[in-house]
Amino acid sequence: MAIYHLHVKVIGRKSGSSAVASAAYRSGSRLRDERLDRSHDFSAKRGVVHSEVMMPENAPAAWSDRERLWNDVEAFEVRKDSQLAREVEFAIPREMTQAQGIELARDFAQSEFVDQGMIADVNVHWDMAEDGMPKPHAHVMLTMRAVNENGFGQKVRDWNRTEMVERWRERWAEIANQRLAELDIDARIDHRSLEAQGIGLEPQSQIGAAAQRIESQGIAGQGIEAAANVADRAEMHREIARGNGERIIADPSIAMDAITQQQSTFTQRDMAKFAHRHSDGIDQFNAVTGAMRGAPDLVELGKDGRGEDRFTTREMIETEQRLHRAAERMAKRDRHEVRDADRLAARARAEARGLVLSAEQADALAQVTNGRDLGVVLGHAGTGKSAMLGVAREAWEAAGYEVRGVALSGIAAENLESGSGITSRTIAGMENGWGQSRDLLSERDVLVIDEAGMVGTRQLERVLSHAAEAGAKVVLVGDPQQLQAIEAGAAFRSIHERHGGVEIGEVRRQREDWQRDATRDLATGKTGAAIHAYARGGMVHVAGSREQARDDLIERWDRDRQASPDRSRIILTHTNDEVHALNEGARERMRTAGDLGEDVRVTVERGARSFASGDRIMFLQNERSLGVKNGTLGTIEQVSAQSMSVRIDDGRSVEFDLKDYNRIDHGYAATIHKAQGMTVDRTHVLATPGMDAHSSYVALSRHRDGMNLHYGRDDFAGRDRLVRTLSRDRAKDMASDYERADPIQGYAERRGINFRERVAEIVRKIVPERVRGMFDGLRFPGDVPGPDGERRRERETPERESATAAVRRTTDAPERTVAEDPEKELRRMRTRALVRHARAVNSIFEMQQQGGKASPEQVKELQEARNEFEAVRPYGSHDAEAAYKTNPELVELAASGNPARAIRALQLETELRTDPARLADRFVERWHKLDQTSQRQYQAGDMSGYKTTRASMGDMAKSLERDPQLESILAGRKQQLGIQFETGRRLGQELAFTHGIDLGRGRGIGL
Repeated sequence: MAIYHLHVKVIGRKSGSSAVASAAYRSGSRLRDERLDRSHDFSAKRGVVHSEVMMPENAPAAWSDRERLWNDVEAFEVRKDSQLAREVEFAIPREMTQAQGIELARDFAQSEFVDQGMIADVNVHWDMAEDGMPKPHAHVMLTMRAVNENGFGQKVRDWNRTEMVERWRERWAEIANQRLAELDIDARIDHRSLEAQGIGLEPQSQIGAAAQRIESQGIAGQGIEAAANVADRAEMHREIARGNGERIIADPSIAMDAITQQQSTFTQRDMAKFAHRHSDGIDQFNAVTGAMRGAPDLVELGKDGRGEDRFTTREMIETEQRLHRAAERMAKRDRHEVRDADRLAARARAEARGLVLSAEQADALAQVTNGRDLGVVLGHAGTGKSAMLGVAREAWEAAGYEVRGVALSGIAAENLESGSGITSRTIAGMENGWGQSRDLLSERDVLVIDEAGMVGTRQLERVLSHAAEAGAKVVLVGDPQQLQAIEAGAAFRSIHERHGGVEIGEVRRQREDWQRDATRDLATGKTGAAIHAYARGGMVHVAGSREQARDDLIERWDRDRQASPDRSRIILTHTNDEVHALNEGARERMRTAGDLGEDVRVTVERGARSFASGDRIMFLQNERSLGVKNGTLGTIEQVSAQSMSVRIDDGRSVEFDLKDYNRIDHGYAATIHKAQGMTVDRTHVLATPGMDAHSSYVALSRHRDGMNLHYGRDDFAGRDRLVRTLSRDRAKDMASDYERADPIQGYAERRGINFRERVAEIVRKIVPERVRGMFDGLRFPGDVPGPDGERRRERETPERESATAAVRRTTDAPERTVAEDPEKELRRMRTRALVRHARAVNSIFEMQQQGGKASPEQVKELQEARNEFEAVRPYGSHDAEAAYKTNPELVELAASGNPARAIRALQLETELRTDPARLADRFVERWHKLDQTSQRQYQAGDMSGYKTTRASMGDMAKSLERDPQLESILAGRKQQLGIQFETGRRLGQELAFTHGIDLGRGRGIGL
């Protein structure tokens, strides 16, 4: 489970600290301290995987040397109580690889510190926790003075402001979450305090492993200050963890509340991860997990579509029940009827403006104005929902009702208002007013909630409950296939399933019929059909790399811009990092074409940027005084170092001082999340691995005239891989989805999940070709490693088939002439061959037990015994050897003339070889046994055995790289193997990564 931790402190002489000593410790290096005339040597420190000094452009080049930098800082600061450096320490999500974590830490340091004018000494530590899981974090030491080519200037007091720390905390969560999404890792962090999230636990750091190693590695003897500093923080970490563990043991509902902040249901593994974070030591971990599993609030729902037990909480169920009671109460009331005359008059006024409703829109208008207090409109993207709501607004207002609009985000509220004329705001702003007894609903109100599919269960329950109590009417408008709620639940989808509603499926946004069909395909989960349609239309473009795809996109965007300057357009992608790169590329083309004025370099919320007249910009924060929302777009009219004048796309002009409002960035490109509800003439989309069916639906349906989708082969090997990634269903669930007698089947079927049929399909497509062996160096040509270290034979070569056939002809000839009962004679021959083979194997076993190696004569006898066995029972020797490896005592029994048990074991191995599903069962069973064994060994302190067992698990995970058939079958059983999140890796890599088996690089697993 990804956790949030970011801590800021000052390193100063007042506390007896040395900047050089601090830098040496954090970088794990040896640095000479000129002020103290001594060296600080921490080169023996383990866990430092990356160290780098990052500098702004105007800093002296000599300061790229860490020793020179911090000695100069020490020399420049002459006061006895000088503040020498600021340290920002933050936890990196453990779900990332080292390379991904390092890149993330560097990107954060660059944008938040270096771009602001600081020198950043970045050190990434990849410590390991007691359970063998990584505990990655970064230490960033920052200079405190302004820097220029001549050296240090004045201290920048703004860097000490509390607001700056809060900004860093928020930005770290944003950047980390964006990267997690891009990497297809289903984990998120939250920068808010636990108190702000309503969680009764104390925030804690992730540091602890370093302090645990201080004594054993002698760090304390190398630097008392650094050792004591780390040890203090480690003890604080453990103390907080112990305290949180005690709170959970005393009141496990605290843990239940925390887990369900972003998910309505959860698994045992989710609980174990949470307990690990909030406990100290194995004893308390067991007590915390026991308390959670015995929590009175815990409700077991049954197994999900992947066979894993799912749980929820009574609080979550009660919230959903309140939601559904409020919805049902409103659905039964009929207090907001609109007269036919008012409805017809509103339609007539719309037609006079040129808006003619389609049959579906007209039906939707009739439904939402029919008087029922609950209205539900499910509309695909581009079907004209806002236009229909505009006509409904006029009808409601004519009937004497006040119409209000709300949405989760500011830009969605703005789009609702501009498209329908309904005065709109965010749900959070509306709830804030309610908390101050302002803007309360009444029975004369109609509340339209747009993009309702993005609203979490708890928030929608609060709104509906208030509306039901006030007697107001609520109209929910959305599409459950578009972007999912950030918080727990799928409330809109659940209400629609229970109460029905009107659906608008006729796409009107796209001007060409085939593109409308593509949008309908996206809306109904047929993402592949939509992508193939756009490919046939010449709108899907592949490049060798993402970088090249980005360049191709900018080239096409620029041609489009110059050919059709009056058309609206937007570039869309999944992450802010890509948005920044695309903005830079687009702006460079604008500059080359001479379409921008003189650059003005200013520092805005996201760092230093150059702006000029003609630049497209996006506003990143709601600001009522300017009339802008997070996501509002405009074009710069004038800009100086102090202020900016912008023409908003709706035609208004706004002016503001940058010291008062600097939450802006270039607006040529935007994230897909900011595009839901947007309509433009043309879109240019850069696909990255973090996308899924929901974001694809939004990205590929924003345009009227045309869409161009670009991707790189380094992200997607081919179009099939692109389609699979962009088709992934990540719809959220509700606890109430599991209410029926077979709680899984209903929800699984709605999601199109049928794992039995999927496995059967895989098995039918792949011919079973497994044959096992057991001796490295004593194998047939063509044998390859399989799971558990066993050997498997690849398809036989023609030469091998000919040799086998010759042996069979020689052996089979007398069988046909002398056997009165051919079947009985064949059984006798197979038994004799099995015994001979067992004796050959046993002789080698005995030689190995004595510390020797098999002699050439023994090897030759084994090969001949194998040939004889293979002649009368194809693959017999390999199946037997697999059985002997599982149970070595069978060899001695068979060699002594008692082969009955060996025959039964051989038959089982044959079944495993010929039935891939059985083999998958065995793999899962053995994995669980090894996992349980490793846990027992760890708890008992048997670290040698623990490491050996974990190495065996690593071998099993790696074996899947060479066994695509088994890998395919196990792909449907990830939950049984403990894999919770899709990462885009091969199955073996996911397996090792999920279980924290850090053996990948040494064993060739490219994690």
